[in-house]
Amino acid sequence: MVKQLIGKKLKSTRLKNDMTIQELAERSRVSSNMISRIERGLTVPSVEILMKLAGAFGMSINFFVEEAEKGTTVVHTRKGQGEPIFFFEDKHQITSLTQGLRDPGFTVFYDTLEEGCCSGEGGMVHTGEEFALVLKGEMEFVIEGDRFVLAEGDSLTFKASLPHRWKNLHDGQTLVLWVVSPAPYIAQ
Repeated sequence: MVKQLIGKKLKSTRLKNDMTIQELAERSRVSSNMISRIERGLTVPSVEILMKLAGAFGMSINFFVEEAEKGTTVVHTRKGQGEPIFFFEDKHQITSLTQGLRDPGFTVFYDTLEEGCCSGEGGMVHTGEEFALVLKGEMEFVIEGDRFVLAEGDSLTFKASLPHRWKNLHDGQTLVLWVVSPAPYIAQ
């Protein structure tokens, strides 16, 4: 069971990073044959090999081991009971609704933005896709220079590889539900 979970996690992480097995082999100094065997769940990698593979992604060995041991296949989150994962100067609070899901392909966040809160002047760029649904308030998105104003009930879906930024336009809190794919790595 553990070898299948580690294998799936390795393959998922490699694909999320747009890497071939050969590229990962070169970066980690682990043979492509060994990486293939691990990904297919045919072998349990040694601690040394796991350290090399985790290092190739800039992560610790715990990334693979903790997921296999503690991850779950079902996450039930009651209203107001999400896992707080980010706070910034009392202006921005992100709560995960999918924290603890084993090998997620996406993640869902509940975001509380105080008046004037913004993502900054520069445009963010990363892999994957994003979906934002404004639950309360109003916010502005600028994606590749195009401006979108979202009111309560409005949503926006976009490729995260496009330069983007956002700002709370409401004179109070704006609440946003985000779906991000692939799921970003969140240190615990």
